Amino acid sequence: MKKYKWGILAPGKMSAKFTKGLKLLKNAELYAAGSRDLERAILFAKDYGFQKYYGSYEELASDPALEIIYVASPHSFHHDHTMLCLQNGKHVICEKAFALNAGEVKEMITEAKKRNVFLMEALWPPFQPFYKKANEIIMSGILGRIMHLDAYFSFIPPYDPDDRKFNLALGGGSLLDIGIYPVIDALTFLGVPSEVKATAIFGDTGSEESLSVILSYRDGRMASLYSSFRTAVGIGCEIYCEKGNLTVTRGRDMNQEVILELHGKEKQEFIFTPPAMGYHWEAEEVMRCLDKGLTESPIVPLEFSLNLMKTLDKIRKAAGIVFPGRD
Repeated sequence: MKKYKWGILAPGKMSAKFTKGLKLLKNAELYAAGSRDLERAILFAKDYGFQKYYGSYEELASDPALEIIYVASPHSFHHDHTMLCLQNGKHVICEKAFALNAGEVKEMITEAKKRNVFLMEALWPPFQPFYKKANEIIMSGILGRIMHLDAYFSFIPPYDPDDRKFNLALGGGSLLDIGIYPVIDALTFLGVPSEVKATAIFGDTGSEESLSVILSYRDGRMASLYSSFRTAVGIGCEIYCEKGNLTVTRGRDMNQEVILELHGKEKQEFIFTPPAMGYHWEAEEVMRCLDKGLTESPIVPLEFSLNLMKTLDKIRKAAGIVFPGRD
């Protein structure tokens, strides 16, 4: 079994969650952590067992022994940090949202192909048991054709105007942070929409704090999406079909549930509780692909990530969400 040397770019809360997943994988070697703050890199490396630490992203990316880098900086830096890693010949898994717009994503994909290195957006749902179960049920045809989809993600975080959730310069707003998940649901189960309508409520910092989206499809189907930092609705997706409905939910404790309701029959419930929040499956996929000589994942292909960002761009345009200097 080949072991891969992993590096973490921008240690923080997400990096901690991802690293806990890495620790479950025998072929993942915790090699290096890199931060703009050397003390932060040292602390993270010691806390999680990384062999090396760096006080700059450039030093991390240029380490010749390092093979795979997980990019976990704020959205607004994803493009530049991913490009830095790719240009140093590193394989990259970058946190969602992949970048701030489709133009940046195209540049990342072009660079990865030019360097012949692996690139994947760290999308959580496709690797989870509950999501695979939902896909399995839909693809089986037991529910018939999907007619409508409702998806939502909302919670009320502590307000801090400098936090990435509310800071427009960091790609702040509910859309790229949590609203991306309902959009993933729509693209997964219905595909790319033909028309996008959206309405946003903006906060004091100028960032969007609540968003409602309607996606329309040429075949007459629709999706209603909602994300917000002003309400605590939870996380879920309801898929209404010809022969019944499918409800997909997950709590903030990560318990996952799929409920199948066929018309005229008793509902069936499927409950899942993944280890380490399930992030290890993303890392596992990266190494599985590298073992096979692949430069992108068939589970999260780069075309899906590009279509996702194009849809997010259309939502932002419809809702009047602008990232200064990036649009």
